[in-house]
Amino acid sequence: MELSAADRALLRALWKKLGSNVGVYATEALERMFLSFPFTKTYFPLLDLSPGSAQVKAHGQKVADALTLAVDHLDDLSNAFSALSDLHTCKLRVDPANFKLLGHCLLVTLARHYPGDFSPALQASLDKFLSHVIWALTSKYR
Repeated sequence: MELSAADRALLRALWKKLGSNVGVYATEALERMFLSFPFTKTYFPLLDLSPGSAQVKAHGQKVADALTLAVDHLDDLSNAFSALSDLHTCKLRVDPANFKLLGHCLLVTLARHYPGDFSPALQASLDKFLSHVIWALTSKYR
């Protein structure tokens, strides 16, 4: 499931449109994940994960930064995400299924905020992109 030139163009155009709001949407996706799938909170036992909390906003910005890094390194995600994969695998020990849930919540969040732009082609491209990101993040689990 390779990202085509059209997929890449759609992703870059979307990221340009999102601009500085990527952190806002990533935070909303995290909040949506924690509310919809409460068992995902087990990886953050000491944090306040209520909607709007400073910890959720901070982690949302980290997710946004990682996704922006991924958009900038579409040709080499495994190297770009090597340190993040190590962190999530070895130190944090995040269940890899949680990345899929967050990816789904991000799709829902972006579709909600950009309904006119969220064509089937954009959804397919974004879904492929998130699959590649998830694969890169979970590569150290294997």
